[in-house]
Amino acid sequence: MPTYKFEAMDTTGGEVKDSVDATSEEEAQQKIRQMGYFVTRLTEVAAKTGKKGAKKKAEVKKGKKGKVMTLGGVKSKDLVAFTRQFSVLQDAGLPVLRSLKILEGQMRPGSLKNALIDVVEDVESGNTLSEAFGKHPKCFDRLYVNMLRAGEAGGALEVILRRLAEFKEKAQKLAGRVKGAMIYPCVIVGVAVAILSFIMIFIIPKFEKIFADFKIKLPWITEMLIGVSRWFMRYWYTLPLFPLAFWLTLKLIRLNKAGAYVLDKVKLQIPVAGGIIRKTIIARTTRTLGTLISSGVPILEALSICRETCMNMVFEEAFNRIYESIREGETISAPLKESRLVDDMVVNMVDVGEETGDLDTMLNKVADVYDEEVDVAVASLISLLEPIMIVVLGLIVGTIVIAMFMPMLALLEGLSGGKK
Repeated sequence: MPTYKFEAMDTTGGEVKDSVDATSEEEAQQKIRQMGYFVTRLTEVAAKTGKKGAKKKAEVKKGKKGKVMTLGGVKSKDLVAFTRQFSVLQDAGLPVLRSLKILEGQMRPGSLKNALIDVVEDVESGNTLSEAFGKHPKCFDRLYVNMLRAGEAGGALEVILRRLAEFKEKAQKLAGRVKGAMIYPCVIVGVAVAILSFIMIFIIPKFEKIFADFKIKLPWITEMLIGVSRWFMRYWYTLPLFPLAFWLTLKLIRLNKAGAYVLDKVKLQIPVAGGIIRKTIIARTTRTLGTLISSGVPILEALSICRETCMNMVFEEAFNRIYESIREGETISAPLKESRLVDDMVVNMVDVGEETGDLDTMLNKVADVYDEEVDVAVASLISLLEPIMIVVLGLIVGTIVIAMFMPMLALLEGLSGGKK
């Protein structure tokens, strides 16, 4: 009969560690409940006999068969759904291992399912949950693993998972709003480029042929437009290379630390868009820091994780100064104010949070405020882009019309003069 090691709480809230013999995991849970304990963790002891060893190998082999070849990492949407489901199962009082098996069984084939197969195997072997998750950094980042470790250490895994699920959902919502707002202008620009390319390749050459037949002297603007049209006809296939070359240039510049710093600083200086980028980073980092602190992660470790989530060298440098300030026993608010990357409101709220010992709450409030400001800024950007795009497209179309009709008017004047 298999033996199950368990961790549980008694009626007074004290922690109990023991083992029980049972034919199945369900029977083991029933026996533990009959003892008057509430199960928090249940693990089957590794089999020692040859028969049990063979059975264990067969189970591992079966689990490995559930894996599929995958490319890339885990989608944010899938990770958010998994975290929320895991949190709900833990709130319902299910053992960790059983919860993981349920989620792994209903998961679609992919990177996350592959990781969960390994996690289940590691937890069955006696590893802690954070250790098992930490072996898959492509699926579960440092923030995820450290929060799980804090939850295990504090005996409040279900609370930590709930916070983690809420954090992931808010982060995904913020990213989704920004990406969704960019769809409209990208579609408009794409359609405009397609229409202008059609005009340059198919319409302008017909006018050029008419002008050549009548041997009209063309204005400079018309000659320039015809030259652009000829280039389009000959080298249209190079158009996609321009954005690609621009992207590769930025990548090459980013290989150098100084170049990456300059690019990130320039991004923050772009009118309107730079403000959105800055506010998005502040919202993400303050929520990350607040969530980690409230979960019991040490402040220095929390700052190190936040530094990695910035994705901007200017903010990373600011977090480095904050990190050093904390190491020397000083406050967060002083180096934060010196960085001039955040408003005075943020500095004051952080200062109040440090004085009252309620820093995590203040940081989450800052994140909420900046989430709302990002919404307003994105809406303002869309409102600003619409008239700008209309004016630019109007100027381009107007230039084409003028360039084509100037020689046409000269031709009509010449024909009317010839009749007289």
